[in-house]
Amino acid sequence: MTIQDEIGPADVGLNEARLKAIPTYFATSYLDTGKLPCVATMVSRNGQVVHEAYRGRTLIDGGDPINADTIFRIYSMTKPITSVAAMMLFEEGKIRLDHPVSKYIPEFADTEVWVKGTIDDYETRKPMRQMEVRDLFTHTSGLTYGFLMQHEVDALYRREKIARPDETLEEMCARLAQLPLLFSPGTRWNYSHSTDVLGRVVEVASGETLDTFFRERIFDPLGMVDTDFYVPEEKLRRLMACYNRNPDTGAITLSDGAGADSKLYRAQPPLLNAGGGLVSTLRDYHRFCQMLLHGGTLEGARLLSPKTVEFMRMNHLPENKTIRQMGDKTFSEARMEGNGFGLGGSTIIKVAETMQPGSLGTFSWGGLANTFFWIDFEEELIAIQATQMIPSGCYPIRPQFQQLVYAAIDW
Repeated sequence: MTIQDEIGPADVGLNEARLKAIPTYFATSYLDTGKLPCVATMVSRNGQVVHEAYRGRTLIDGGDPINADTIFRIYSMTKPITSVAAMMLFEEGKIRLDHPVSKYIPEFADTEVWVKGTIDDYETRKPMRQMEVRDLFTHTSGLTYGFLMQHEVDALYRREKIARPDETLEEMCARLAQLPLLFSPGTRWNYSHSTDVLGRVVEVASGETLDTFFRERIFDPLGMVDTDFYVPEEKLRRLMACYNRNPDTGAITLSDGAGADSKLYRAQPPLLNAGGGLVSTLRDYHRFCQMLLHGGTLEGARLLSPKTVEFMRMNHLPENKTIRQMGDKTFSEARMEGNGFGLGGSTIIKVAETMQPGSLGTFSWGGLANTFFWIDFEEELIAIQATQMIPSGCYPIRPQFQQLVYAAIDW
């Protein structure tokens, strides 16, 4: 995938000067000031990539310039891929959205809901209904993340070290099922390990490990040659460093090294983290987005039906509520006003409330280290952004990228 010489931004209704201003804006605002090591951006319309820019380096204080081959930790941008895998099995009749999760992972049959107490002494009750597969797609399962620091159940996750890198997805889900839920499934929205559990459902329903399913059923057919749960030795030099920014002091520290200095991505991990474990390049992830934009197919490879993709980007929250209306107050992955949630990503249901230009049904999600994508089906537009700075939302680069991209539309 390269920018076609005969196709320019004007041919697809985008303003070339305004697109060229995007990397300049981020270089001036974030790279020159030492706030970020790099920013990569890509925009396509009508299937044509008309903007692809790489600024910065693999290390914040040196390294090599990033380019189209640079491999990024995409963290939660893994979630839409896992969701597509599950919907492929849905199309084959191997899973149903209304099936109890316990049909695939029996330990969840007895999972109860937190009532009150401390992490050492607490009360639970039976949920109003069992957790269903649809709840895993939409983060209405009652599960949570330990890093959210919002509830005693989060603290239980931290104490029990849920999602240890040395355990398998099967082992993690079995332990997770022993801990209480935050709420009865379907009654609230809470970002969580839901997609990890969905990944285990994919394994059980398909009879394959998640990495094998991804490779054989998604990555190989789509030509996603650099996407995996680890970086092979021959590609390690292309993996850039990842950083942490302290929200209180602004101090930046190394989270994981570049290339051979990476401690987390040099070998296949036991835990196939279905909610946040993949690495990828912008070009690889663009191919995945193209498949969705084109109704489940790309260059002759069909993964999903167009009706299934349409179904995925509908709002699946009860009563067409937004994420905020479903109880979320502190989620920081991106601004969620005006967004409902589909099967694996957010979907815009009230454009004005997002405080950004956009279109109804725009499907998007981001990752912990400030990676982000969206697909605007009405405008036939895909935009992808990447850097490697944790946590997400530590700088407003996502809404700024959206502003700049939509400002480039001429027609």
